[in-house]
Amino acid sequence: MSIETPDQIVERLNAELRGKGPHEIIRVALREFGRKLTYVSSFGAESAAMLGLIADVDQGMPIVFIDTGMHFHQTLQYRDMLGLVLGLTDIRTFHPVKDEVKAVDPRGVLNKTDPNACCEVRKVRPLAPALEGFDAWITGRKRFHGGGRTKLPVVEYFEGRYKINPLADQTPEDLAALVAEKHLPPHPMVAEGYPSIGCWPCTARPLDPNDIRSGRWVGFKKEECGLHLTRQERPRVF
Repeated sequence: MSIETPDQIVERLNAELRGKGPHEIIRVALREFGRKLTYVSSFGAESAAMLGLIADVDQGMPIVFIDTGMHFHQTLQYRDMLGLVLGLTDIRTFHPVKDEVKAVDPRGVLNKTDPNACCEVRKVRPLAPALEGFDAWITGRKRFHGGGRTKLPVVEYFEGRYKINPLADQTPEDLAALVAEKHLPPHPMVAEGYPSIGCWPCTARPLDPNDIRSGRWVGFKKEECGLHLTRQERPRVF
């Protein structure tokens, strides 16, 4: 019996999941990877939809949250509230290494000069230990976010792990319907005009009403925090 390569697994799963809804995608991912599957959540403006779907399928799925030390306090409260509302039993919070942050950002203002390096040390580097022991992780990315996400597949293989994108082809209306159906509380900052929420120094209200991420990293040519960039694409901070 031959063993499938990662490319073959990606091709098989994408073929199986073509046209399937997010519930089915999550179920198939659990079938395929079991307890080696996690969801990496920002607990941001659109996170409730994915977390609600996961709770429908498996309330015990591990949920990874990277606390950069620069989140809005509303985001941390939202994390705790959604966990209780949805009955999620395994939310795991990870932090940057204090000595690493001190070495590259001793005054806490690196975001003003090099937001890529700030994201790298505060968010991307903590992801590696957070994903130890997992073969696959679910993301909340959607094609409608634009940029490099417009051709996002449902399943991909990235630096030694599979990435599952159940919401890839969902629309803003689809997400709103999922949240409304379950009566899930929105992130408290959405009502204040923030449709995309990251760390407080690099989050503003959208400059372009048609681009919900146009309030992120304003003034810089930056679209991603770095979690979904290859090692070659990310800055070297050490």
